[in-house]
Amino acid sequence: MKNLKHLRLEKGLSQQQLADYLHITQQSVYKYEKGISEPNIQLMIHMADFFGTSVDYLVGRTASPENILVQCEQLTPLETQHLYMYRQLQPETKAAFDTVLSKCIKHD
Repeated sequence: MKNLKHLRLEKGLSQQQLADYLHITQQSVYKYEKGISEPNIQLMIHMADFFGTSVDYLVGRTASPENILVQCEQLTPLETQHLYMYRQLQPETKAAFDTVLSKCIKHD
């Protein structure tokens, strides 16, 4: 969680305050900030939503804290999770998935 501490301090929160909001322990926040352990994907999404950023920024995969998805439209947590999982697929798997998905969508 490369950028968690930066985001927390930017909001003026203590580790305990963030932990209380996320319903986790202060020790968990400490471990996430130090890279000792990592939260599950649902908690990462919850953190990203709270800070108005992306999971990619939280984990250091992008340098921009701006959440492009929030600008375009508000996605549900499940939609965000699906997008995150899709991005992890190999190119040939993405192509197969795209084919199946397009067949599932009814065209006017």
